Amino acid sequence: MPTQNSPYSAFATLLASSGQPISPAELHGLLLGRSCAGAGFEPAPWLMDASDLFSAEPEENIKQALIGLQQMVKAELTGDEITVVLLLPNDDAPLAERAIAMGQWCQGFLAGFGLTARDAALSAEAMEVLQDLAAIAQVQEALEESEDGENDYMEVMEYLRVAPLLLFTECVKPAAPAAPKPSLH
Repeated sequence: MPTQNSPYSAFATLLASSGQPISPAELHGLLLGRSCAGAGFEPAPWLMDASDLFSAEPEENIKQALIGLQQMVKAELTGDEITVVLLLPNDDAPLAERAIAMGQWCQGFLAGFGLTARDAALSAEAMEVLQDLAAIAQVQEALEESEDGENDYMEVMEYLRVAPLLLFTECVKPAAPAAPKPSLH
């Protein structure tokens, strides 16, 4: 079965063709981090935050891709099936490449979260998640090309799919439903 072009590869190609030296993983992490901290899903502030990572004003096709990425993240965080898909290289990429991208994703997430987080105190569990992300961002070269390395990578991946949901749930409190109006009979 031939390997298909992954969303990560397609995004990397788009960025490279525009001369942008940014990792799709870091961009996705930034977006998810700011979203989980309560930035909302308006395109203009997201494009402004993302453009800080670019070496020049992003071209229109990049802006449209960024808006599409934001719509995907919004659907993941606010939809009925709460699941987060990380924008990382496919499993057939070398483990070292995947680990570096995972570290970039964590760095982007922490930057986005820190850029957006308000002064509200976080729970001990949320603080632990942020500390874990900081640690994961540093261990990218510690994974060895082996079955144990693959297993460690997959365990961390599963954690990274759940961690943003905890932070989103804590930081983006849903609006309280309006009290039902008394019915007049």
